[in-house]
Amino acid sequence: MQSTRLAASVAVLLGAAVMAASAAPARESAWAAAAAMGRPSPAHPAVVRGAQRYVLTPQGNSARYFVREQLAGINFPSDAVGVTDRLTGGITLDDNGRIVSADSKIVADITTLKSDRDRRDGFIQRRTLETDKYPTVMLVPTELTGLTMPLPDSGRASFTLVGDLTVHGVTRPTTWNIPAFFRGGQIRGTASTGFTFDDFRLEKPKVGSVLSVADSIHLAYDFDLVPATGAAASTGS
Repeated sequence: MQSTRLAASVAVLLGAAVMAASAAPARESAWAAAAAMGRPSPAHPAVVRGAQRYVLTPQGNSARYFVREQLAGINFPSDAVGVTDRLTGGITLDDNGRIVSADSKIVADITTLKSDRDRRDGFIQRRTLETDKYPTVMLVPTELTGLTMPLPDSGRASFTLVGDLTVHGVTRPTTWNIPAFFRGGQIRGTASTGFTFDDFRLEKPKVGSVLSVADSIHLAYDFDLVPATGAAASTGS
């Protein structure tokens, strides 16, 4: 059992290309219907032309990792999954739709990372991620492709984001595939990326009942962004 937790732990907040794609439609189906009808959201202003900052809403943002492993005594592989909903930050676009990296970042509190087993979570925090030293994972977006300004006020779009991801003190460029829905200035969707253990200098476990662990780690980020106004804009949240 401990070896199972070890295999899952190495993943942290890292994961979800294929799995994310299957999870996103269920999360967004109702929202997509509203977006297709073009109904504005009274709670949020319409998208405006020119530079714009978008911030994370208090709810609706979560990140999850997936790691596939093969356990002894089981005839099929399984996925270890962990989730955190403690995310903060925002993204600023200039009037040409380019990311202003100096004013854009998303930070996840990985001390709150939670799977279906408390002992696994404890191992992740103490041994794999050393969250006492590295309590957060940070993404600094650097480039968007597939979107132009002004952003759509309704409907769906797919695009790609490139950003520098920092995990356990290691920073590497990552590419995220994103299907998103737009409605009255609000943007919701799922960003997904993947990489290997070696990319972030994470040692793959080779212990006990874990017969094998996939080389890849996948991350999915369900996001809910709104235009920053008033206090939200001034605090840079």
